Amino acid sequence: MDPLDVHRLRDELAGFAGDVFRSLTRLGWRDRAVSYLQGLMIDGRRKSVQPMAGRLPGVHDQALNHFVTNSPWDVTPVRRQLAWRMDVAVQPLAWAVDDTGWLKCGSASPGVARQYTGTAGKVTNCQIGVSVNLVTDTASCPADWRLFLPASWDPALNTEGDVIGRRAKAGIPDDVGHREKWRLALDMLEEMTGWGLRPPLVVADAGYGEVGDFRQGLEDRAMPYVVQVAHTVTAYPQDTVRVAAPYSGNGPYPRVIYRQAATAVRELVLSAGRGAARPVRWRTGSRHRNRQPQPMRSHFVFLRVRPAGNPHRRAHPGQDLPVRWLIAEWPPTEAKPTKYWISDLPARTPRTRLVRLAKLRWRIEHDYRELKTGLGLDHYEGRTWQGWHHHVTLVSAAHAFLTLQRLDPKAKAPA
Repeated sequence: MDPLDVHRLRDELAGFAGDVFRSLTRLGWRDRAVSYLQGLMIDGRRKSVQPMAGRLPGVHDQALNHFVTNSPWDVTPVRRQLAWRMDVAVQPLAWAVDDTGWLKCGSASPGVARQYTGTAGKVTNCQIGVSVNLVTDTASCPADWRLFLPASWDPALNTEGDVIGRRAKAGIPDDVGHREKWRLALDMLEEMTGWGLRPPLVVADAGYGEVGDFRQGLEDRAMPYVVQVAHTVTAYPQDTVRVAAPYSGNGPYPRVIYRQAATAVRELVLSAGRGAARPVRWRTGSRHRNRQPQPMRSHFVFLRVRPAGNPHRRAHPGQDLPVRWLIAEWPPTEAKPTKYWISDLPARTPRTRLVRLAKLRWRIEHDYRELKTGLGLDHYEGRTWQGWHHHVTLVSAAHAFLTLQRLDPKAKAPA
């Protein structure tokens, strides 16, 4: 957006900020939050503090930097109010769990380490942020964030180097240690339900969906899901025969044994054969041909299976493992299926709905691209734990404000 567009929206932005930043009660905090949002929305190559302040009349970069890096305002009430407001506006079909990377030089920024990120498609020096987004086919908004802390930043797991000194310089709280990304995701889902919200569905990529503890964690919280899994995740066919095996008392829980061994989901789909694949069209795409939008379509196999693994066995001691959907995309041009999902939606769920929800996670990739290229999500140059969380919260607020403008039929849609 250019400065004139931002000026035109000043009244709407003031009203939005008055609602979302109502917890910022100290003198000047709310004004600086508005200035930061304006700086994020105005066009410019860098969205770090100094260049943003240079584009805003009457805004001092030191004051703006202090507000983001050092001011002790709590992000939780801001995120809570933002999530409530966007839940009403977006009316999400699902909550999407995913993570993205901040490419970094040096080792001082909190959580930075050599680790894999899809942002670069390789192992590189970066930070990883995990988010939960409210999503539909046409609109979405990040609602909560966690900064992933690798084991190298946890003094309980790493005794080499001055880990405690690095943490102190970055301002990492003493009670924060290494926690797997899927656990961070469950933490955020619990936090958001504590705000009085409830996910209609949870979607996630294979990095989360292939973890049996993550899927079982969703089931324990009564959160329906459609999550992508790796082709190596194992399951039993629905009709596999149960073998009578009384509990011997030697194990931690009575086990149910099946006559057929658990099989990788790829093999289950290949056994069903290409003839089981059905053509499905799940939504209208953004690509056009002869000025007509083209439908999204592919071929899918739908099977009823019993996902294997100790997390599910522990949750159902002495009982049959529950039956779930296995969805596999198998395009006619491919020799093998290309993607797999597991879902606990009811057996009567229409196939088109299953595919639409499985594919809904694509929206979060659109979010990350817009948050980074348009709003400077990965432009923050500070090196503190608090500053990172302040920045991603403010970027989420800017993204939410622009989303509300797009959804308003009376508003001129911002670029």
